[in-house]
Amino acid sequence: MSEPSPTPARRGRFLRFGGAVVVLLALAGYLTVQYLTGGPGIPRCTVVSGKSDDRSYDFTPEQAVNAATISAVGTDRGMPERAVAIALATALQESGLRNIKHGDRDSLGLFQQRPSQGWGTTAEIMDPTYAADIFYEHLAKVDDYERLPLTVAAQRVQRSAFPDAYAKHEPDATMLAAALTGRSAAALTCQGPAETTPAGGTDSVRAALVRDFGRGVLTEAGADVGDAGASATPTAGASDSPTASASASPTTASRTMVLPVSADSAAEGTGGTTAVERGWELAHWAVANSASLHIERVSYAGLEWTAESADSKWSSSGASAGSDAKASTDEVRIFTGQ
Repeated sequence: MSEPSPTPARRGRFLRFGGAVVVLLALAGYLTVQYLTGGPGIPRCTVVSGKSDDRSYDFTPEQAVNAATISAVGTDRGMPERAVAIALATALQESGLRNIKHGDRDSLGLFQQRPSQGWGTTAEIMDPTYAADIFYEHLAKVDDYERLPLTVAAQRVQRSAFPDAYAKHEPDATMLAAALTGRSAAALTCQGPAETTPAGGTDSVRAALVRDFGRGVLTEAGADVGDAGASATPTAGASDSPTASASASPTTASRTMVLPVSADSAAEGTGGTTAVERGWELAHWAVANSASLHIERVSYAGLEWTAESADSKWSSSGASAGSDAKASTDEVRIFTGQ
C-alpha cells in the first residue's frame, strides 16, 4: 500500500528546512575559505616564488609561525634547504602546519608523531621545536635523501599508510623553504592585526629566536642570551639599540632590536650560504612571527615590511615616515609594538 502524498504544508516545511541547510552549508564553506585564505580583515601570510611564474601560497599566521620554526630548526642543525622543503611538505600533509592535539590513534602535533612509536612524550611532541628536531634527526639517517623524490624521503621517515600523499605539497613547501632559508629575498609577507595577547617587546623576540634557532643566533653576534634564552641582556650584538637613529626617540629606540649579519653568522646556519641569505632568513622569520610577537616593522637590505599596511609588501625603506632602516645588508632591524 503506497504512502499518501505529503500535504502542501508538509512540503513547504521540507523546502524551508532544505533551504536552511543549504544556506548553513554555504556559510560554513565561505567562513572556512576565508579562514584558510585570509579574507578581508583576517590575518594572512603570503609567500611568492620569486620567479616570473607569479606563483604564490596563502596561509595563516599560525601556519607561518610553525613553518618558520621548522625551517629555523633545520638550519640550526645544519640541514640544507632540500631537507627544510621535505619537512614542510610533511607537516603540510600531516597537520596542515598546525600543532594539533589529535590524530590517528596516538598521533600528535605538526608531524603526527606517536609516543607509542618512540617519537617522544606527548609534551615533547607537542613542542614544535622538538618535533621538528626529531624529524630532521630521522631524515638525516635516510641515505641520499637529498636526491630522492620528496615524497619518498618523507615516507621513509613517516612510514605513512599514504606514501604518495606528500608529493602534492612539494610546490608550496619548496616556495616556503626558499623564503624561510633566505634564498628568495623579500618573498614572505603577512598582514592583519597582531594577536590580542600582551606584547613582550624585544625580550620576547629574543626568546623566540633562541627557541627556534638555538642560542647561537644571538651569541654569534656577541649577545648575552641569558638563562635558557628567556630574557636576554642586550650587548653590542643583538640589542635594543639606543643609537638606532640620531632622531629616534628613547621610546622608539627601546623597541628596536638589531641583529648584525656577517659571514660568520651565515656560517652558523646553512639555510643561507651567504650573509645576505642569512639576513633574509632572519627577516622572513620576524615577519612570520609578527602577529604573535607584536612586531610592527622589519627592515633589511634597504627594504622594509610594515604590519597592517595596505598590501604588506616589502618596499623601499624610505617609504615609511620616520623610518631609520638602512640599505646595508649588515643588519636586520626588528621594531616591536612594545
